[in-house]
Amino acid sequence: MTQLTLAFLPDPLSIALDLILPSHKAPAGLLTTRKFMQIQSSIKEVGLIEPLTVGPADKKTGHRILLDGHLRLLALRTLGFTEAPCLESTDDESYTYNTRINRLSSIQEHLMLRRAVDRGVTAQRLADALDLDITSITRKLTLLEGICAEAAAILKDQQFSANLGSVLRKMKPTRQVACVELMVDANKLTMAYANALFAATPASQLVNAEKAKKIAGVSATQMANMEREMGSLQDQYKLAEQNFSQDVFQLFLARTYLSKLLANIEVDRYLQQHHADILTEFKSIVEADSLDA
Repeated sequence: MTQLTLAFLPDPLSIALDLILPSHKAPAGLLTTRKFMQIQSSIKEVGLIEPLTVGPADKKTGHRILLDGHLRLLALRTLGFTEAPCLESTDDESYTYNTRINRLSSIQEHLMLRRAVDRGVTAQRLADALDLDITSITRKLTLLEGICAEAAAILKDQQFSANLGSVLRKMKPTRQVACVELMVDANKLTMAYANALFAATPASQLVNAEKAKKIAGVSATQMANMEREMGSLQDQYKLAEQNFSQDVFQLFLARTYLSKLLANIEVDRYLQQHHADILTEFKSIVEADSLDA
């Protein structure tokens, strides 16, 4: 059995800010941006919720390269903090780490807010610290209520509106998973798409099947047709997704073959004389920048 290596040491370390070196320079005007002021206000009100991420200490100087949390580090320094909790990476290759981090996902934000509440911070205090209204904070705090674990796992690295949960929780777990997969595959995590999928969901796959879905201007017959057509479209999408890689590979081979074929002077001359229209199509395929063209 292969031994897995932890990417980080399990327990945060308290490290002096003077020993933490940013891996890139802060852009001009950063201190006046809304995002920075939100982070600064949040730390001032409720403390640092998410630890910084640093590399191993240099054996001679004790300095550490900051891998993630540049805005948090800058905010801590401007507020007069002298040390901060940090997660130490077991890999000193900062480039490798940075290729694997994304912007804070919606679920990560939800978990951070939940941790703050668990520590005794009120929703109103969070709203004041983040310059958001209390309704927005409440939606973020209840983001995963009624969402099955499988659907949440698919969404864990995605960014989406906190209102999306209010649509998904109306569906049963299996339907939640199917809808989330479709939205992620299509890279369309929008409320409009979620509402369209909900509208096309059969009553048997809804949590409250007895409560009829109502859409202005849409009759019960039209709703049934929409459900049927959306189901067929979803099946076609899944089939296309399964065959996509093989189709692209075959198209690549075909374009390569056409390229070699047209490089033959005699073939090119024959097509010009007898099948000019076909030659034009072949050349457009060969000269296309991508297979999507």
